[in-house]
Amino acid sequence: MTRSEERIDSERPYSVSEITSAIKVLLERGFPSISVEGEVSNARYASSGHLYFTLKDDQSSISCVMFRNKLERSSVRPSDGEQITVDGSIGVYARRGNYQIIVDRASRTGIGRILQMLEERKRRLSAEGLFDSERKKSLPVLPRRVAIVTSPSGAAIRDILNVLGRRNAGVHVVVVPCTVQGNEAAEQIAAQLRRADRLQLGDVIVVTRGGGSIEDLLAFSEESVVRAIAEANTPVISAVGHETDTTLSDLAADYRAPTPSAAAEVVSASREDLLARTVNTGRTLVRSFLDRLDRARLAITRFSPDDLERTIRYVLQPRYQELDELQSQLQRSMQEKLLRSRHRLEMARGAVEAASPYDALERGYVMVLDGRGEQVITRAARAVDEREIRLRFRDGLVSAESTGLVEEE
Repeated sequence: MTRSEERIDSERPYSVSEITSAIKVLLERGFPSISVEGEVSNARYASSGHLYFTLKDDQSSISCVMFRNKLERSSVRPSDGEQITVDGSIGVYARRGNYQIIVDRASRTGIGRILQMLEERKRRLSAEGLFDSERKKSLPVLPRRVAIVTSPSGAAIRDILNVLGRRNAGVHVVVVPCTVQGNEAAEQIAAQLRRADRLQLGDVIVVTRGGGSIEDLLAFSEESVVRAIAEANTPVISAVGHETDTTLSDLAADYRAPTPSAAAEVVSASREDLLARTVNTGRTLVRSFLDRLDRARLAITRFSPDDLERTIRYVLQPRYQELDELQSQLQRSMQEKLLRSRHRLEMARGAVEAASPYDALERGYVMVLDGRGEQVITRAARAVDEREIRLRFRDGLVSAESTGLVEEE
């Protein structure tokens, strides 16, 4: 049994590598195959072709990696905002000590497909300039009539009428009825919006409905509705769902209200409200200007030339000292490396000289060569066959003739 598989011994400390190895064994053996669903975020394609991303839900997140060989065979290339399901195993990256999902396969779930479709539509319509701030119109300051494109039986129209009644703004409301959910909703919303604009039913048009799921609000992200809003000559306010809900109608409208009630407050601003807001804004600007002026005066009085010089010296002196220390460390490191290189060179030179045959010639040995002086002869029989041989001494070659083998005593 390896140390990584042993029980934790509380009597002596483990090294970081040992405890990481133990965790790696537990996780990778405990989760050899796993399927996880979540939303993709921080997707990053590395230059190696691997994909790194985070899979998250409302409370937690986990790192994921999909290697290039799996990604190339996958029909799904995860991107931020998608809801996907991944199949794979748990792995531990020991160098950083974190665990992650090694993804073998990825597939989109229902909500993820909707988000992807909306994101693609958003990019395409944005490229056409339908969401540009330059094309947005200003809202009328005191509108007398408001056309509201919504369901006459929905909660949104009730909220708007309640706010208008409470504020007693004297605004005339024209309800332009339509369905706000279902297959026919987008076509009706776009048609009624164009009708309200063409007939000038209001000084401002409010397109609205109450909250719901992402599927419930899809009609207000349909291309026909977005184009109808963008093409309208009358200013349009989009008030769809709750404050956290966002549709493409919100991006195309001249003004986005977080809720239907907020849209009613915008169109029902009274003269008293405008006057009060103007006075309060003026007072706020004056106070802000005076506060900034006081802070500027205080800052100027606190920093004399001597104080500035001393402050700069305190900032720069440690940096100069750090630079000197780094320079000294660099010099010492280079000197140490140079000494080690010289030592290795001396050892290599000694090894080469010890292996050289000429070193043996210095000690009185002779090298026997063939008659042409090209090959070394190491056998006596070969020397007899050659007849004419050459002898290599330390200081030159000598020609010789072999006459036969000599018996050794």
